[in-house]
Amino acid sequence: GHDALHVCEVGLHTSHDHALWNWAALERRVLISKDQDFVPIAHQAAMSGQLMWVRLGNCRLQPLIEAFDRSLPSVIEALQTEQRVVVLA
Repeated sequence: GHDALHVCEVGLHTSHDHALWNWAALERRVLISKDQDFVPIAHQAAMSGQLMWVRLGNCRLQPLIEAFDRSLPSVIEALQTEQRVVVLA
């Protein structure tokens, strides 16, 4: 029920982290990634945007979906309070 796009859908699958971050910020989208490299970008004062940092390690699709389902209400709440980085662990 959430509007989500994959980087391949918007032609950014070969883009660098800063380009991805800038696109997400301009589009007012939350960047969802397992890549720790986005954390320092998210904390830079000059950069707007939000990150959902997925720290679940390698897992199959079903446990990943279950983790998202369990955490979604608290993640949404944190993002609505304009928290820059929300961790899904």
